[in-house]
Amino acid sequence: MMWHVLYYETEGGKCPVKEFIVSRNQGNRAKILAVIEALEQRGPNLPRPYADTLKDGIHELRIRLSGDRIRILYFFCFKDFIVLTNSFAKKSATVPTHEIREAKRCRTDFLARYDEKTLRGLIQ
Repeated sequence: MMWHVLYYETEGGKCPVKEFIVSRNQGNRAKILAVIEALEQRGPNLPRPYADTLKDGIHELRIRLSGDRIRILYFFCFKDFIVLTNSFAKKSATVPTHEIREAKRCRTDFLARYDEKTLRGLIQ
């Protein structure tokens, strides 16, 4: 089963994860996109060290780039969709609470604007 990976976008058109990826050098972009592709293929079966469950239905992609610990937060919805919400360089032992809160805020906004039928129409 292939999962559909979507990038959360604000109503104003801002896409935080895409902006983060574009800001990286070519090698880092390739590594990030390879991990996202693995998530698309494996979904919730993508194991550590590549992915992990945080809390309240929020998950993290775990990527090491040039010594930095990068995290991309995401959630699952509508059977086979994954929505990437926000990203950051992890500086402490735990994921900052405000980053999880931001991912939950993005999820609430996304689910208020999209339903499964609309998303299925977008991918066809």
